[in-house]
Amino acid sequence: MATTADIKNGLCIEFNHGLYSVIEFQHVKPGKGPAFVRTKLKNLETGKVIDNTFSSGHKIQTARIERRKHQFLFKDDYGYNFMNSETFEQVAIDENLITNADLIKDGQEAEILFHAETERPLTVELPAHVTLRVVYTEPGLKGDTATNATKPATLETDAEIQVPLFVNQDQLIKVDTRDRSYVERVKE
Repeated sequence: MATTADIKNGLCIEFNHGLYSVIEFQHVKPGKGPAFVRTKLKNLETGKVIDNTFSSGHKIQTARIERRKHQFLFKDDYGYNFMNSETFEQVAIDENLITNADLIKDGQEAEILFHAETERPLTVELPAHVTLRVVYTEPGLKGDTATNATKPATLETDAEIQVPLFVNQDQLIKVDTRDRSYVERVKE
């Protein structure tokens, strides 16, 4: 058991019959009345974010969450198949547990969060940036660069993102997996 004084970003707690991760928190001491902690909690099973206020000194139940490195192998009817890099055990993860699943390619490393007591996978966290090849994009027009104009591009994983006009087909680019944005071109 922990109290509201132990709340910090990334802490996983059991709340309302679910597992939540603290995204933001703020300790508030008003001039009148008792202190409280205002939090934003993300449900680890559904990804939904809720706001909640705990009174100061409130007991909270922490959950043990383990991060394990896995390598993506392939996708089939059961979901996305990953292999533990140390034990070589394989686990199939449902697509809705992976944010931006279409940005992952074969052989790529990812971290899977497991609930330690039940050994149940909760979510998959991709690396912050991935390098992918552009398989199709329209050619950019010369002199059409006065503004930050973008165009759609299809990547090797069949994901579609917006890229600047100077990016051409068959180039490697770095993509931010958190917001699906173009970062930079990568030299081969």
